[in-house]
Amino acid sequence: MRWTFLAGLCAVLLLSGCSGPSAIERNNTSEVEQQVRSAAAAWDGTPHRWGGTSRRGVDCSGLVQAIFAERFDVELPRTTREQARQGQKVRASRRAPGDLVFFKTAPKTRHVGIYLGDGEFVHASSSSGVTVSRLNGAYWQRTYWMSRRILSEVPAAAPSPPAPSPTPESPPSARTGW
Repeated sequence: MRWTFLAGLCAVLLLSGCSGPSAIERNNTSEVEQQVRSAAAAWDGTPHRWGGTSRRGVDCSGLVQAIFAERFDVELPRTTREQARQGQKVRASRRAPGDLVFFKTAPKTRHVGIYLGDGEFVHASSSSGVTVSRLNGAYWQRTYWMSRRILSEVPAAAPSPPAPSPTPESPPSARTGW
């Protein structure tokens, strides 16, 4: 129980701005998934509007840009074309919550969403507004193009034993950099 709390606290600290604005360390996938699902719920039902960037109306790349700014303090470019050049390409079998999923929906049209986990992604659909869809749907399988990882991945560290309590013989050390 104690280690679970400490691991959760570390994840919260990492996601709250301890890393630079251009990347977040991904050491707790469930925290990333929770953040994206929470954002998806907050945006749920927002109507689609080409070029939109607000809850009055948003397009797919505007939604992705807003969620990454709101939840991870990461600035992404405005268009799907530019977002498709960010981060690292990821195999479909290695997708993780927070990865961007891209689709070629017409010869010169691209679509983007954010992978939630369990085969689901959030996106701004031109017909339904902001919604959660399943990647195994026929349309999404047929138009799937690629996935890209924006949030950097670091291996989860094994919990370390608790530090000894300070005693008169061993004063606590000063920590900096927090």
